[in-house]
Amino acid sequence: MEGDPLMIELDGLTKAYGGVSALNDVSFTVPTGSVLALLGHNGAGKTTAVQILSTLIPPTGGRATVAGYDVVEQAGQVRDSIGVTGQSASLDYVITGRQNLTLFGRLRGMRRKEARQRADQLIGEFELDHAADRPVSTYSGGMRRRLDIAAALVVTPKVLFLDEPTTGLDPLSRRQVWERVSALTADGVTVLLTTQYLEEADVLSDSIVILNSGRVIAHGTADELKNQTGSTYCQVTLVRRADIPRVVAALADIDDVDADDEGNTVSVRARDGVGTLSEVVRRTEQLGVGLVDISLRRPTLDEVFVHLSTTGLVP
Repeated sequence: MEGDPLMIELDGLTKAYGGVSALNDVSFTVPTGSVLALLGHNGAGKTTAVQILSTLIPPTGGRATVAGYDVVEQAGQVRDSIGVTGQSASLDYVITGRQNLTLFGRLRGMRRKEARQRADQLIGEFELDHAADRPVSTYSGGMRRRLDIAAALVVTPKVLFLDEPTTGLDPLSRRQVWERVSALTADGVTVLLTTQYLEEADVLSDSIVILNSGRVIAHGTADELKNQTGSTYCQVTLVRRADIPRVVAALADIDDVDADDEGNTVSVRARDGVGTLSEVVRRTEQLGVGLVDISLRRPTLDEVFVHLSTTGLVP
């Protein structure tokens, strides 16, 4: 999205609590209508960054703007331009989904009729018609997250902050949230997403920032970050899950080995490419294990994240 105006800008942002640094010289930008995924372990500084950008807490140093407004000097204009969902839904569980959305509309200054109309519109868009007049306490986790995001959109924001919006959701509910996020960016809303689901960042983001101990250790597209590891992986898919420990032990001296019990796969970093593949084929044949597939593949974003976080490499 090169050439687009920037909707979010951080320049040397810092935040300290009693001498403990939560953010240290963090700088990045987000173009209008794009999705930036902010990744990092617990305590990396993701939520602190969102709290500063949404004017909930002030920075210790540096500068940040959202929708062209300074988050400190023009906090009111920033709040008028954004929507925010936190790690837990900000809903009233006693009243219905429709009543929640109508209430949010009234709190944002809408007249009663306008708030009701907007609530009805959002209920349709987020596929909550069947539960709109039930108490939110009866909703599933995925339904509550969709309703929570809808509440942040009662007045369409220029920027939407999603702080780990799919934590604890089942795979189907997560994908439903992803579909809604993709639809928002198609309408020009800029999204900053914090997540611990690497697949989520891979699917949704136009760019990714990885934080480690309050510092930016990587910034780029998913493809750029995958290329940064400088290697491919050899992946073996086994017929029998019970053979995984034997294969892991047989490949352990080649390089880093990772096993996925759900997929019946074992992966090893293939620094020598086809040479590593040939060696893996030889060793698995010696073991006599049954194979469904064996191939070379690019690193997953999970592997990139672990590699960059453990090495602390800064691009």
